[in-house]
Amino acid sequence: MSSPKLPSSTHGSMSDQQNRPLANFHPNVWGDIFLNPSKTNIDAATQLQHQELKEKVRRMILVDVDDELLQKLRLIDTIKRLGVSYHFEREIEEALHKVYELDLDCKHDQTLEATSLRFRLLRESGFPVPCETFNKFKDDEGNFSKSLTSDVKGLLELYEAAHLRVHGEEILEEALAFTTTHLELAKAGGFLEFPLSALVSHALYQPIRKALPRLDTRRFIAVYQDDASHDKTLLKFAELDFNLLQNSHKEELCKLSRWWKDLDFTTKLPYARDRLVECYFWMLGVYFEPKYSFAREILTKVIAMTSVMDDTYDSYGIFEELQLLTNAIQRWDVDCIEQLPDYMKLFYKSLLDLYREMEEVMAEQGQSYRVRHAINKLKELSESYFVEVKWYRENYVPTMEEYMRVAIISCGGSLLNFTSLVGMKDELTPEIFNWAFNNPKIVVASTIHSRLFDDIITHKFEQERGHCVSAVECYMREYEVSKEEACNELKKQVDSAWKDINHEMIFSEISKNVPMSVLTRVLNLTRGTEFMYKVGDGYTHVEKTTKEGINSLLIDSISVST
Repeated sequence: MSSPKLPSSTHGSMSDQQNRPLANFHPNVWGDIFLNPSKTNIDAATQLQHQELKEKVRRMILVDVDDELLQKLRLIDTIKRLGVSYHFEREIEEALHKVYELDLDCKHDQTLEATSLRFRLLRESGFPVPCETFNKFKDDEGNFSKSLTSDVKGLLELYEAAHLRVHGEEILEEALAFTTTHLELAKAGGFLEFPLSALVSHALYQPIRKALPRLDTRRFIAVYQDDASHDKTLLKFAELDFNLLQNSHKEELCKLSRWWKDLDFTTKLPYARDRLVECYFWMLGVYFEPKYSFAREILTKVIAMTSVMDDTYDSYGIFEELQLLTNAIQRWDVDCIEQLPDYMKLFYKSLLDLYREMEEVMAEQGQSYRVRHAINKLKELSESYFVEVKWYRENYVPTMEEYMRVAIISCGGSLLNFTSLVGMKDELTPEIFNWAFNNPKIVVASTIHSRLFDDIITHKFEQERGHCVSAVECYMREYEVSKEEACNELKKQVDSAWKDINHEMIFSEISKNVPMSVLTRVLNLTRGTEFMYKVGDGYTHVEKTTKEGINSLLIDSISVST
């Protein structure tokens, strides 16, 4: 079978391909396996067992254990980390509210583990717990007590808690440095027993706050299975629930794969990355719950289309063609198709069709305004792409301020954060959509994280193939520093963005007026970027880490305990 040829244009000669910034992205690594995925056989008896176990777990949460605070905290934490807390949101919220109302210095909250776990669980749920609660673990000189170093479980919980810090919380900065040092020493010493050894090792690589929830669930279930002290009811319920969800996720991906195959971009637009599976996996990190199935479908389709649009601007289109495409997207009119090069016609029509279908569904619910806002976000994205095309064409290096004004849009974070809300069935008001559309602080922080995290990892590859300057080059030029110094400074800004996200979810007025379900979408999109770019560009170059993640969530089921 011959390899596909690059499409030709009706506007000017396309024979001189060296003028095109071709990236030569590698093809899809999954073939057609998700078009007819194998699923775990879950019969009616297993479904019934799942429901019975669910009720047993619910009763476990409702048991009043005021005299055993640590036991209650551990139970809630285990349920969350096993990935089944979505079944018990009301019960867990009520339990944590009772915990929050307890005296901070009550007799049950004296250990480092209990204090840290309480702090983390409450802040994760938006309770504004003060960091001064950790002062009791300091010595007379104002340092964390050396006696704490023998309590590795407590150190681990303090380490995890410190990742929910906001600006100005010096005690948590000190806690992070202190726990990181001593956990590294404990890990290197080789004396930690399982499961603590596995938990410490992974936490140092990826703390809970920054981890993709579903991947963290899969890892934690594996650790919990081998923990001799595990609760059999909890474990079996989590295993069954994971497989049930995985089956439904496979069905969703199968449907999306057929949609993608019908578009036939792989053959007709071969310059673009063929990453439908990776797009779905990424959006599965934003929300995995069954009630968000339609929202997940919308978001996956949008990121897949914007990925093609990104590659059209970055990796194939020439200036005059891209100007036509930008104008067509701004006008948002099917009549613009005839003005476009042949290869752009397919993409543009498919883009209009996608949003038209979205609008038809949302109109039935009286919510078509959501899609209209989403289209305006897409228009902003195309404009930002074209600005970067002009910068590249003119060999222009903007200041960091000028770069970031454009780049926080071109990274796609603003579009995806807004679009993640469009298909949610939660009672989201028009006011919430207006808030989300106007780039609130939490969304800006997420886009800053995404843009800088991406740039630090990908700038070398992109500069080698010919690309608009990244934040790294802009910072080096403006401040006359080395690449290493620039990257170090940008990493500090990434860390600052995490603190902004934490602040908005815990302490800001927004956290009182915007549902946690909305704020969590922003958090999870940020986590997705953290995963995709932590050890390289895992989206463009689909290698070990991304493949393992997709295998664990979408291919390999869990063996259920007897």
